[in-house]
Amino acid sequence: MEPVTLTTNRLLLRAVGPADTDAVYQAAQDPDIQRWTTVPSPYLPEHATGFTEQIAPEGWAQGSMFTFGVFLPGGELAAMLGLTMRSLGTAEVGFWTAKEHRGRGYVVEATLAACRWIFTEVGVDRVEWRAEVGNHASRAVAERAGFTIEGTLRSGINNKGVRRDCWIGSLLPSDLGLPSTAPYLPARS
Repeated sequence: MEPVTLTTNRLLLRAVGPADTDAVYQAAQDPDIQRWTTVPSPYLPEHATGFTEQIAPEGWAQGSMFTFGVFLPGGELAAMLGLTMRSLGTAEVGFWTAKEHRGRGYVVEATLAACRWIFTEVGVDRVEWRAEVGNHASRAVAERAGFTIEGTLRSGINNKGVRRDCWIGSLLPSDLGLPSTAPYLPARS
């Protein structure tokens, strides 16, 4: 799949490339990004190069992971957001925000734009969000974006070789007023 560019009122979401390597490297020096996400720690220049020149472009080309750099109108990198295909009709969202841009709602805005895109253009019927238990900032983003928190998965993620419990939530097309590709019959309470 060819990379796409999405816009919101305040943001430009686009594929990252070699020109973004330094910005990715600088943002990923933040200890919170290294602690709560699966980026390598320490995060070295070669990690940023591999990400912008190989991992992100290959994900788009293979249709397996759609990575968006989240940029402000002036071109500054505010965040990174990825949608990884997990199974037929399901993707998982992951994100981080550059330290100086936290608390402004940028990742909520970007998540909603990316989810609308993947629901309507890729045909996904469920986007999952997962975060290690205790990552309250990520959970706040998910909740503000309309994800339903579904519970806690024991040993649900592996971060740097350590299995950890994680929260899981989901967003469905219907949560955004969009149709699904397949009928959905929720369980009765």
